[in-house]
Amino acid sequence: MAILAVNAGSSSLKFSLHPLQDGQVQPFVLSGNIQGLEPQGSPCMDWTYRGKKHSEPLAVSAGSSSFEAALHNVRALVNRLEAAPDIEAIAHRVVHGGGVFTQSVLVTDEVLQRLASFNSLAPLHQPHNLEGIRQFRAAFAHLPQIACFDTAFHASMPEVDFAFALPQSLQAQGVRRYGFHGLSYQYIMSVLQEQTLRGRGRVVMAHLGNGASLCAALAGSSVATTMGFSALDGLMMGTRSGALDAGVLLYLMEQGWTHAQMEKLLYKQSGLLGVSGISADMRKLRADGSENAQRAINQFTHRVIRETGALVACLGGLDVLAFSGGIGENDVELRAHVCERLSWLGIRMDAQRNQEATGKHAYAIHAPDSSVEVWVIPTDEGRVAAREAAALLEQQRTPLVAAGSALA
Repeated sequence: MAILAVNAGSSSLKFSLHPLQDGQVQPFVLSGNIQGLEPQGSPCMDWTYRGKKHSEPLAVSAGSSSFEAALHNVRALVNRLEAAPDIEAIAHRVVHGGGVFTQSVLVTDEVLQRLASFNSLAPLHQPHNLEGIRQFRAAFAHLPQIACFDTAFHASMPEVDFAFALPQSLQAQGVRRYGFHGLSYQYIMSVLQEQTLRGRGRVVMAHLGNGASLCAALAGSSVATTMGFSALDGLMMGTRSGALDAGVLLYLMEQGWTHAQMEKLLYKQSGLLGVSGISADMRKLRADGSENAQRAINQFTHRVIRETGALVACLGGLDVLAFSGGIGENDVELRAHVCERLSWLGIRMDAQRNQEATGKHAYAIHAPDSSVEVWVIPTDEGRVAAREAAALLEQQRTPLVAAGSALA
């Protein structure tokens, strides 16, 4: 048996199949990414099965949407693969659980309705996450669908960190910091605690990609993070602004900007793309070499350094710094610059190991005399979602087994 992990976005559908062995979730045997699902896109499915890579265009039949075609192809792919394990459940990444869902949950109509009320808090992600669940429920009606939340890992944050300096009546309505990238941080933390005893101490994790955030953890639990009420706060990102003086929005409103215009500005026209005017892709900016590209890179890096310092202050020191995400895992220069600027903490990087750390496994890049361990850890949100689903299914089975024993 296996768990199928799904991450449905606005223009892509990522999936991975994780076998269960003795009740434990194993690394994926199948993973894939279907891109180009946006209107007028060119859908293509890239997938890897047992280490062998494949790529094929996605045919969309008349009368069908590209998402429906993607769903059909995922189902057909799993069915046609030789020796592929049977699917026991489908685990879905859902960005926002609000203050209601602090652990993974079996999806029902009522759950979907409640989750839809959080759409405005994560408009780039939540509606597409939920549409993915609806489509998979329809296509795999016999399988349990389980929602796994990016906000859940941060449920341990103290009120002093999650509360805004606003009237209590607004906090009672749910206006507070939630934090995101929780599935990624949960995976990074589990790997760190396997690799080093310091992983149980004071840790700052940097999930740096098109979406970017930092998380401070103590004894494995989140105590502070840079993202807040929405996925806009904190670090500069690919197309998102990050932290912004609220007075800027008041000014734009006075200038006649509408809600839709401001939402588009903050979510889709800012960040690396907005500052550079070139691209939201750090790789393209590195290759560009122009003054505007360098300005965007410098600003992104500075925000990482600045916010790391703030989280270290919350922790009272630092034992481990971990990089992850598309930029964190692959941008050698950024890691070197961040560690150099944080050398006052006693961080010493091994330049050779930093160059080598672009593989598939956790890799330590600190020098022997470093006071702080520095790791590069490729994240695996799908595996965490699969673990969450397997644990929830086991919880549901346990009462039945106990009841059966009692009757016997």
